[in-house]
Amino acid sequence: MSDQTISRNTLSVLVLDVDGIITRVTALFTRRGYNLVSLVSAKTETEGINRLTIVVDASEYAIEQITKQLHKLVQVLKVARLEDDSMIARQLMLVKVATTNQNRPQVVDAANIFRAHIVDVSPESVVIEATGSSQKLKAFLELMETFGIKELVRSGNVALSRGPKTMAPTKG
Repeated sequence: MSDQTISRNTLSVLVLDVDGIITRVTALFTRRGYNLVSLVSAKTETEGINRLTIVVDASEYAIEQITKQLHKLVQVLKVARLEDDSMIARQLMLVKVATTNQNRPQVVDAANIFRAHIVDVSPESVVIEATGSSQKLKAFLELMETFGIKELVRSGNVALSRGPKTMAPTKG
């Protein structure tokens, strides 16, 4: 029964930087009805190779099946499952917070406590850039809600394994 328990999983997938690769990868998930929490595609240190960081809610069995299906795609070079205790994961968030002349210093102080950066200021709002773990950004948002959030955009995770282990960009 434990293999049917749904949990949050992070996959790091090295792919060739070719047209349509994101569509082919996401099709594997949508055809099977898996909940893609986030997908981030970014260039790597190797020209022509991108890293997809995929966060998905799925069972252990489903993750094994997803991994096997990903390996069947010619454009997929390598797939690794990242464990929570052995990875570094970060998100980026931009949040526009309502401000007045009276509360702007409080908003700026709160942003500084979270090591966030003010990237735009207007008479009615500030835009703050924050990076960090999902938990850190959640706590930051809870604090900003007291001032009034006007707009918000948040990336999915980007993640790497801890320590010297790397993903060599070779098939297999």
